[in-house]
Amino acid sequence: MISFLDLKKINARYRQELIDAATQVIDSGWYIQGSSLTQFETEFSAYVGAGECIGVANGLDALTLTLRAWKQLGLLKAGDEVIVPANTYIASILAITENALVPVLVEPDEGNYNLSIDGIKSAITGKTRVILPVHLYGQLADMPAIMEIAGKHDLLVLEDAAQAHGAAVQGKQAGTWGHAGAFSFYPGKNLGALGDGGAVTTSDSALASMLRGLRNYGSHEKYLNTHQGVNSRLDDIQAAMLSVKLKYLHAQTQRRREIAQIYVRNIAHDDIILPLDVNVDVCSLHSHVWHLFVVRSSNRSLLQQHLAENNVQALIHYPIPPHKQSAYAEWNDRSYPITERIHNEVLSLPMSPIMTDEEAYQVVDYCNSFSKRNG
Repeated sequence: MISFLDLKKINARYRQELIDAATQVIDSGWYIQGSSLTQFETEFSAYVGAGECIGVANGLDALTLTLRAWKQLGLLKAGDEVIVPANTYIASILAITENALVPVLVEPDEGNYNLSIDGIKSAITGKTRVILPVHLYGQLADMPAIMEIAGKHDLLVLEDAAQAHGAAVQGKQAGTWGHAGAFSFYPGKNLGALGDGGAVTTSDSALASMLRGLRNYGSHEKYLNTHQGVNSRLDDIQAAMLSVKLKYLHAQTQRRREIAQIYVRNIAHDDIILPLDVNVDVCSLHSHVWHLFVVRSSNRSLLQQHLAENNVQALIHYPIPPHKQSAYAEWNDRSYPITERIHNEVLSLPMSPIMTDEEAYQVVDYCNSFSKRNG
């Protein structure tokens, strides 16, 4: 079986280093907001190129607390509008509604699945205060254009970089283009913990200070609570795990790009749509980090079944768009045709830094044999 992502094998490569890091934390006797957290925050902010990194419990909290911090700082208020892609994972939407803000769903560019620039421009109203681009599948949204729009309209920009660790455009990484970037360290991410975790990157010291308080019950000093905060702290053992794995992120990303090149250059079928607007040679120069390699097919179920029959595990990210979820039943009668088409057709092929070339070419062969069977 060619697994979609074998986390056990990935982490086995660094097993002893992970054990040593965990042991060091255990022996320190300090498990929350200790030196391992400080070390990782310093390392990750340097890796990304941001002024500061604030570790939190998960990627959703990274988004939610950033919007909440802007409210506390007087930059947002209930009822303000946040432009967000309609085809994102629901977490991007949950963070907005949790803060009593209004999500304005915008169709993506069908070529790269990220926010349409024309869609953003059309969605701006007098109540718009934030643009929340999602760097879906590991490819940055058009951040130069988004920042130009934000500057023109005096808008805040919060990057959802949960799938884009290390992705860059014009030498600037995800998480440094906007006023803040939200990352997830869920185990399956390109930089994944051995549990849950997240972080916010920013060069705004006031925002960073507010976030550090909000994640810790609204407190910067024990028993002195200046705001109504939450408990959302990246614990030291997970921070230590991430420090180990961060050392290998660049090499793992390069391997993902090599697998993506094999797919792009060799899969050929009229009913398998490869990622568009992607120059494979440019990808090797720090653009796309290939968290997921997503193809589309009008015969998705048959393609997934065909691959499974040949021992290839392909997954669907994500089958139901946010506006069709029961959680947002009031939106269920809305129509976003591009988003709905994407969600009905996407299929993620195996993508892993430990895949061999042989395995990648096997995936190619089975995709192409599907084309012959259904051509």
